[in-house]
Amino acid sequence: MTEPLVDRPSDPAARPRTPVDLADPARYQHGIPHEAFAELRATPGLAWNDNGSFWAVTRHAAVVEVSRDPETWSSAVGHIQIYDIDADALDARASMIDMDPPIHTRLRRLVSSAFTPRHVQDYRAAIRRRVVDRLDALEAAGGGDWVDLVAKPIPIGVICDLMGVPADDHDLMIELSDHLVAGTSSEPLDPGAYGNTTELRLLPFNSPAAHGLNQYALDLGERRRREPADDLVTKLIQAEVENEAGVRERLTDDEFANFFRLMIFAGNETTRSAMGHLARHLIEFPDQFERVRADRSLLASAAEEVVRYSSPILYFRRTATRDAVLDGTPVAAGEKVVMWYAAANFDEAVFDDPLRFDVARPTLPPNVAFGGGGAHFCLGASLARLELVELIDEWLDRGLRLEPTAEPVVVDSNFVNGLEHVEVQIS
Repeated sequence: MTEPLVDRPSDPAARPRTPVDLADPARYQHGIPHEAFAELRATPGLAWNDNGSFWAVTRHAAVVEVSRDPETWSSAVGHIQIYDIDADALDARASMIDMDPPIHTRLRRLVSSAFTPRHVQDYRAAIRRRVVDRLDALEAAGGGDWVDLVAKPIPIGVICDLMGVPADDHDLMIELSDHLVAGTSSEPLDPGAYGNTTELRLLPFNSPAAHGLNQYALDLGERRRREPADDLVTKLIQAEVENEAGVRERLTDDEFANFFRLMIFAGNETTRSAMGHLARHLIEFPDQFERVRADRSLLASAAEEVVRYSSPILYFRRTATRDAVLDGTPVAAGEKVVMWYAAANFDEAVFDDPLRFDVARPTLPPNVAFGGGGAHFCLGASLARLELVELIDEWLDRGLRLEPTAEPVVVDSNFVNGLEHVEVQIS
């Protein structure tokens, strides 16, 4: 419980409101709404957002508190995005990220060893080869769309290699991931895309791209049953998980497909969004990267600052399982709280001059771009950091500069702080 208790009216109509509608995707078309988030952080307690009916959690300490108490703030009750879904859709859509311990813990153990900080170092050489290949292409062309040439292919290539997705299918994985994000935007995809016949309410992100990923997963899984390989898909196909009765069982087709979809999306989206923003940072803060060029010991903190400043995932939602007090505000059982990482990462109480991009910023206390800790801390955080470090390092080795040739195009989403296009030229 956070003290002191902030006086809040019992009448929902009298609750303090957010200064803007934080659920509106258009609110993020010009970047993170720092002014609105700063106003919320400066106001004691939580504020209520009418569209979506949720409490906005914007301070770093409160985000960490929610993240580390899954018994009170559940991912499984009502799922992890702002909008509500029907009870029968919860099981159909559920992946590991939509579950609470102990089920979440048992599933996470299936793949966690591949993403430990020590283990991901084994991928360094392969990551560097992908980085070199993509920067060679950008340099040979004299520029182009940084997102298409660099930010998209590097992380999807890395996670697809780990999963066992053939190289010829990497572009399809990019396409499907793009359309999953469209499920959080104001312009949804055609409901029948990718041969989908399932009601959208039963699909993650309400997107037919989820159907496309599920079908691809089942086809690849069947191939791995016939021809096992040294990859995570084979590991998932062969894995046995202890159920609530203590009986060990193989993953069902739905559980496997949901797991595959989560790994492709989560293992790709955060990193590519951060890499997309990196191009803007290279353009806007060249002096900061000159510091890193001169002192490569700053690579890790520079990558962390890219992630903090970008805040690639804007929020995650939790639902109160009991009456509780959060940030001094009474929250009733069943009410939604939305952790705005994009606000907490600029909390003045934690980060000195938070709107300043500083490659030497201390990494403790940590930003919450990968979550505020606890059971749902991003499984691929170490991998994402390594990919960013290798990209920054190789870029600085080349002694190049970027110049913009057009205004960046922002992803139309209230969930992902991503970039569709960043057109640049090399100078």
